[in-house]
Amino acid sequence: MARTVTPFEDPRERARAGVFGMLCFIASLAMVFAASMLGVIVVRLQDSGPWPPDGDGGLPWALGVSTLILLVSSGTMVLASRSAGRGDALGLARWMTWTFGLSVAFLVGQTIAWWDLLSRHIHLDSNLWAWAFYVLTALHALHVLGGVIPMGVVARNARQGYYSVENHRGVTYVGLYWHFLDLAWLGLYATILWATWFRAAT
Repeated sequence: MARTVTPFEDPRERARAGVFGMLCFIASLAMVFAASMLGVIVVRLQDSGPWPPDGDGGLPWALGVSTLILLVSSGTMVLASRSAGRGDALGLARWMTWTFGLSVAFLVGQTIAWWDLLSRHIHLDSNLWAWAFYVLTALHALHVLGGVIPMGVVARNARQGYYSVENHRGVTYVGLYWHFLDLAWLGLYATILWATWFRAAT
């Protein structure tokens, strides 16, 4: 009797199915982030006062640094993906390790930003600006933390020579998720900046 072969035994078909599944997951997350940003925008438009209130200072300096770190990590992720596509195991291991390290550095930068506000005695319930800042940054940080774990696994597998030109699905999936988080952060950061600088017409 002839053996039945399912489409998912073909590595390329499995990769396509995995990419489709990841894109569906990203689409659901995009709606969560979009709804959060829209909520902050609506609240801000209804509040004519300054954000943050006078005397609270501006945005933490670490926010800009962590944004730069995240952009660089997206670039190293691109280099890792290209290395995987070429079968460059050493390049893949190097760039995945860099991306993993930068993702951890981003979380450290966010922690410093939160500590900056806390040191100024600005807490979640201090005012609407603080609430928007903590909620948006924490929402993104939680998803980054969720991506750091599989990224660490992929980086370890890359160093062990697990991937090949024909099979590097893990690199592809992590890359898609990480680039999405990069774009999501740019949207969140832009929302925070706008909410901070916005002044209602009087």
